[in-house]
Amino acid sequence: MRLNLTAPTPLEYFGSLVQSDDHFPLLEAAASIAQDEYPDLDVQQVLGDVDQLLARLKRRLPADAAPLQRLRALNQFFFRDLSFGGNVNDYCDPDNSYLNVVLRTRRGIQISLAVLWVELAQGLGLHARGVCFPGHFMVKVNLPKGQVVIDPFTGQSLSREELAERLEPYKRRSGLTGEFEVPLGLYLQAAPARDIIARMLRNLKEIHRAQEDWQRLIAVQDRLLVLLPEAWAEYRDRGLAHAEQGHTKLAVLDLETYLVHAQDSLDIDAIADRLADLRRARS
Repeated sequence: MRLNLTAPTPLEYFGSLVQSDDHFPLLEAAASIAQDEYPDLDVQQVLGDVDQLLARLKRRLPADAAPLQRLRALNQFFFRDLSFGGNVNDYCDPDNSYLNVVLRTRRGIQISLAVLWVELAQGLGLHARGVCFPGHFMVKVNLPKGQVVIDPFTGQSLSREELAERLEPYKRRSGLTGEFEVPLGLYLQAAPARDIIARMLRNLKEIHRAQEDWQRLIAVQDRLLVLLPEAWAEYRDRGLAHAEQGHTKLAVLDLETYLVHAQDSLDIDAIADRLADLRRARS
């Protein structure tokens, strides 16, 4: 009997990580995203680097440190001693989403910094989670005397008033004012790991689409559809990217899938016309 010892592709590896919501390794899944850009990346080395940071941090604290003491030590270590923070000079650099690079440069975007910060916080026994706050990913920690919300881009703790102020432009754009007002707490719900990875991928998607980098965009779309197999709009977007690359057969398959499942969408007619053009080009 011949054994199949072929190593999984990066996409297969990613798929194995995101199968179950009950056992979803957020840090490992987030780190693996970089394998599309860095094919030789050792994801386990990235996890090991984070473990080393946690070990350094733990040595600073007595075993019986109170939760607030642990939080203060983490913020001092992460934001001030190691100088992790937002890449204000090149916010749209894809490297800001790759944890191996963020660990090296200590610069990232909110969500990549948040994934690292939450991993360290949970390693200290803090009840920390990411928050899909509109337009700006946040982290929060539940302490015995209340909740602390932190901007991972700067390390700033935000009051309810500051959060409400940041939320106001989004609420106005979305018509969520007056009788449609939504309590602030609803915007501070803990984000499931699957949603965090989807947001990371969609950040990359928008960067590649803006740069018309269709090959990289397709790689991101492949991951999104492994992660969210019923996100029909992602089939549409991957199909359009395939069309830009001249992959007519693949484009047709994706756009057909979209049209079958997204029958109430406003762009049905436009996508149907695009699909007809592609079919004519094949014939």
